[in-house]
Amino acid sequence: MNASSTAPGAAAGNDPDAAEYRSGFACFVGRPNAGKSTLTNALVGTKVAITSTRPQTTRHTVRGIVHRSDAQLVLVDTPGLHKPRTLLGERLNDVVRTTWAEVDVIGFCVPADQKIGPGDRFIAGELAEVRKKTPKVAVVTKTDLVTNEALAEQLMAVDQLGKELGIEWAEIVPVSGTAGTQVELLADLLVPLLPEGPPLYPDGDLTDEPEQVMVAELIREAALEGVRDELPHSIAVVVEEMVPREGRPADRPLLDVHANIFLERPSQKGIVIGPKGKRLKEVGSTSRRHIEALLGTPVYLDLHVKVAKDWQRDPKQLRRLGF
Repeated sequence: MNASSTAPGAAAGNDPDAAEYRSGFACFVGRPNAGKSTLTNALVGTKVAITSTRPQTTRHTVRGIVHRSDAQLVLVDTPGLHKPRTLLGERLNDVVRTTWAEVDVIGFCVPADQKIGPGDRFIAGELAEVRKKTPKVAVVTKTDLVTNEALAEQLMAVDQLGKELGIEWAEIVPVSGTAGTQVELLADLLVPLLPEGPPLYPDGDLTDEPEQVMVAELIREAALEGVRDELPHSIAVVVEEMVPREGRPADRPLLDVHANIFLERPSQKGIVIGPKGKRLKEVGSTSRRHIEALLGTPVYLDLHVKVAKDWQRDPKQLRRLGF
C-alpha cells in the first residue's frame, strides 16, 4: 500500500525507536457481513467504517489507523468479495484484489455463528493464490453469539479449511468486535507481522477518508436501516456541499450539509421517504447525530432523494457517484 501520499515528516511527535517500531497495512477480508467493519471500528476505538445488518454495506476502502507505543497499524476495510451481478459488483471485487496485493498482512474473517459455506471457501481459495510471503491470519468473529463448544468447532473448521487449501495461518484468533473481546490480543498478534519502520500517518489521525466521504457513508448507513432486502444495493449518497453558516457567532457555529440520496427506480423513493416523510426524517436525525459526533460541531442536514436510473450498471453514473 503506497504511503507516499502521507505528508513529509508525518512521523514527527511519535519519536519511536526506528529499530523496534513497526508500521504497515493490514486488510480484513471475508464474505459480506462477516464483521469486518465492526472489527475495524473496535480496533481503532471509534467509528471509521459503517456497519449494517445488510450485505454489501462497505463500498469504499476505508483506512482506520491504530496508534500504539510500539507500532502503527493501518487497517484497510474492503468491500466483501462476492460473485458480481453488476458493473458495481465487478468494481468492488477489483478493489478487494488490488488491496490484497498491496498490504503487509491479511485477516480472513469468518463469523463464529455460521458454518463455513461456499462464500468462505471461495474467498479462502482466492487467498490461497495471494503470494505466500504475505502472512494470513484467520479471525473468527462474533464470538459473543455462540457457546464455547460451538466456538471450538469453528476454530477447528477454519484450521481444517487452511490445510485443505494449502494456506498456513500465521494465527487463528477468536474475537468479538461488538463486545471488544480479544480485540487487543488481535492487535498484539498483527503487529509483529508488520515491517519495521516509522509511522505512516501523523499521531492522532484515525482515518485518511475525506470528511465528505465519511459524512456520505453515515447518511447511507442510516438509510440502510429498516429498508427492504433488495434496497441497499440501490442506495448511493453524494454530499454536494459542506459549508459553515455565515453570520453565526463564533461560540455557536453551524455547518450546512447538503446531500442527495440516489436510488435506481422511482418506485423506491416511497420506501426511503416513508409515509408523510417520516422515514426520511428518521434517516436525517440519526445521521445528523453521528455527523455532529464525527465533526464536533452542530449540523443542519438538508437531504433530498433522487433517482439515477440503473446507476449500478452505468459506467458514467458510477463515476459521478464516486465509484
